Amino acid sequence: MNTRLFEQLHAEGLVSDSSFEKIKKDSDKKLISLHWDIKILLYLGVLLLSGGLGILIYKNIDSIGHQAILVFIALICASAFFYCINTKLPFATSKVESPNVYFDYVLLLACLTFMSFIAYLQFQYNVFGTRYGLATLIPMLVLFFSAYYFDHLGILSLAITNLAAWIGITVTPSQLLKANDFNSSTIIYTALFLGAFLIALAVISKMKAFKPHFEFTYSNFGTHLLFISCLAAMFHFDVLYLLWFLLLIALAYFFYTRSILNKSFYFLVITTLYTYIGMGYVVIQLLDSMRNFGMTSIYLGLMYFIASGIGLVFFLISSNRKIKAA
Repeated sequence: MNTRLFEQLHAEGLVSDSSFEKIKKDSDKKLISLHWDIKILLYLGVLLLSGGLGILIYKNIDSIGHQAILVFIALICASAFFYCINTKLPFATSKVESPNVYFDYVLLLACLTFMSFIAYLQFQYNVFGTRYGLATLIPMLVLFFSAYYFDHLGILSLAITNLAAWIGITVTPSQLLKANDFNSSTIIYTALFLGAFLIALAVISKMKAFKPHFEFTYSNFGTHLLFISCLAAMFHFDVLYLLWFLLLIALAYFFYTRSILNKSFYFLVITTLYTYIGMGYVVIQLLDSMRNFGMTSIYLGLMYFIASGIGLVFFLISSNRKIKAA
């Protein structure tokens, strides 16, 4: 609240002392923003609506009929997409704001119902047969197109998740899926490739200024995938774990310098934590080879984790100061 006018009126004697004090007290009270609270409630509303429709259909499948359910889902999806197409602002390579407060949630409902439609077709009528990759490819393409065409970060996250599912189903042998055995080196290599691909998309998005605000989403998924797959490789290829640890250190250096350059404390934290896990595994492996020393190896392990935990805290504090100074 701007109190200059009231100060002038008070100086001229038009506002009493008691009234002016009340005005000053009210002006000192900061307004509380409900923006994110309302957005979270709206997103939860869309998710609950989608989930509620699924439960309603599941419990009344015999009385409703499969064709009626498919038509109902298709009508919701088509209506939502029709609204978004007719309401959206013109496409641009930079960030495009939502035309109104309801747009993002209607678009999310459209994409979720489309995915439900494809999944229902496959589950009930086996439209794609055993070509499970095709059943995930179509929703993935629609999600990526919708994310860029309508400029929606939430849809982009869904598209990246669908991309991971499509690649995982494509490269994983069917016998592994049937046996529910995901302890495969193929999945580790695929995750490494996908993580590197997403980081490349993040860099390209920023360099080419084509939806540069998508960079964080691509980097977020890519960073986690690279570190998790690298750690998984250390655990899986236990004979060559030191080679994978060297790759982990190289990734840590790359993302550390990148986080300092972009002034991102979030990426610095996750880089530090993943690196700390990898270093802890290496130390445990080294101490395990010293079992002949008895309790000495256990004491060394305890001392390491206490000292490294303290060092981790101080490192994050100093790095945060470095980012703020930059």
